[in-house]
Amino acid sequence: MSASSMRAAVQHGFGGPEVLRVERIPRPVPLPTEVLVRVHAAGINPVDWKTRSGNGMAGVLGEPPFILGWDVSGVVEETGFGVTTLKPGDEVYGMPWFPRAAGGYADYVTAPARQFARKPATVSHEQAAAVPLAALTAWQALVDTADVRRGQRVLIHAAAGGVGHFAVQFAKHLGAHVIGTASRGHHDWLTKLGADELIDYTTVRFEDAVRDVDVVVDLVGDGHDNTSTRSLNVLRPGGLIVAIPSGVSAELLAAAEAKGMRASAFLVEPDGPALTRIAGLIDAGEVSVGVEAVFPLEQVAVAHVRGETDRTRGKLVLRVKED
Repeated sequence: MSASSMRAAVQHGFGGPEVLRVERIPRPVPLPTEVLVRVHAAGINPVDWKTRSGNGMAGVLGEPPFILGWDVSGVVEETGFGVTTLKPGDEVYGMPWFPRAAGGYADYVTAPARQFARKPATVSHEQAAAVPLAALTAWQALVDTADVRRGQRVLIHAAAGGVGHFAVQFAKHLGAHVIGTASRGHHDWLTKLGADELIDYTTVRFEDAVRDVDVVVDLVGDGHDNTSTRSLNVLRPGGLIVAIPSGVSAELLAAAEAKGMRASAFLVEPDGPALTRIAGLIDAGEVSVGVEAVFPLEQVAVAHVRGETDRTRGKLVLRVKED
């Protein structure tokens, strides 16, 4: 590989998975306060294929060409002027730049040093790459937005997904009584992760099975069977729904206020200190990382096809570094 170029999965237009093509492009150079990270693995998230098709963060990234991917795990190759927290050779992971382009589907990325944290020592780069966006979404929603406390009842929709399986574990860590919606085949796994109650959404209406919830983390949204609006029926007065995929509509906000409840939209942010705390939980054995499948970078389109089935347990990951 030329020292001045790298591989990257570039898309030159919006569309299906076939628009993702691995090409050689110039390698980035870190600016002051930035690090150059040699990417070993990159996580795949729903926002990736939504953006690829022209939705998601397409409005932020603008027109193609661009490189998708916000989850990365790798090794610091070079540091820009002023960086004192990291040095070449450090293993790091992060969700740089979100929602602006990070270019994680590539051999190298550059970003501010403090948007990274040291990789959990007890997991592989493939596992670490599955963590940042999903885990930060769960952590910031539960800790910073909902301020979940011991003894509260937390309902997590899509509990077996990338964000959901971290939310189950973080809510349990915070001392909550954790309830999740997931298909029956995921129940044993989610019980091991800490769920106290599980509802098979394919056979049971969740509002018929649970009540008196303090916090709902909705990872589905009203776009599917009015999940957000229906969730108001299980909240206590003063309870909070954090609506993550589609935000809070004027109708949902009005319905919540009419019932004496609260509704909050949410968008994850880069957060190096939170990633350091999450790495500590992973290394302590309190949090595990669910990875369903790993694909080489050249199979990025195949990975997107797999992700869009919406039936994955945990995360999908790209192995970027060639052996």
